[in-house]
Amino acid sequence: MSDHSFLPAWREQSLGRRLFLRVSAASAASVALVAAGCAKDPVTPAVPDPYKLLLPAKGMGLLYYAYLMALAQTTVYQKLVDAPPTDFTVADRAIFADLRDHEVVHRETLRYLIDPTLTQQLFPTGFAFSITSFTLTTRAGALTAAQQLADLVAAAYPTLLPLFTALADLAYAEKDTATQTKLVNQRSVLVKVSSVQSRHAAAVRDLLMPGSFANSTVVDASGQLITKTPTEVMATLAPYFAPYVISVVNLPLPV
Repeated sequence: MSDHSFLPAWREQSLGRRLFLRVSAASAASVALVAAGCAKDPVTPAVPDPYKLLLPAKGMGLLYYAYLMALAQTTVYQKLVDAPPTDFTVADRAIFADLRDHEVVHRETLRYLIDPTLTQQLFPTGFAFSITSFTLTTRAGALTAAQQLADLVAAAYPTLLPLFTALADLAYAEKDTATQTKLVNQRSVLVKVSSVQSRHAAAVRDLLMPGSFANSTVVDASGQLITKTPTEVMATLAPYFAPYVISVVNLPLPV
């Protein structure tokens, strides 16, 4: 007797073509039903982080970046004008009044250039630059805080300005003359701001330590200004904008 004689007869017969097609169709239908059931599973949308502020792309994003630096400086300078340290000299008070006035002009000029509707969406109520970690009640503390910000902004503009130039060149290559003209005009404004920022940094450093406006912390061994990228600048300012986190991932990369 064959070893396989105990198997049912249907197991010994080959599967007919018609039966095969029926089985295949049923299997395909089952797979389709399972797939349809999976597709209907509810998808939980990602909840946006209310404290993450994403700066826009291209030239508008760069203007917001410059605006945030001006906001940081005006906040500190205004505080020092409103409540100067008791050991401030008359000259100190006059200098910081000038610094405050200049930075207010910068801030308001940038506010004019950026989109007011987008500003309301981007910066929620309560967004501000915090000065609580600065020591602004003594002359030494005030000058140290002012120097930190002035040096940071002075180092930021030499990286910021070429980004506008690169965007304008790209617009020219794309024959977008309207965008090119706008970017060139915006860059022209920021060139003037940059010049003033450098003088501010030199003035504050001279108050804190005469002759230190070009020491090794701001100028490298070859005599070039040490510059900072938007990522580096916002990382330095991050603790003062907390709990908000400002992202610069949309900004153009330094050239």
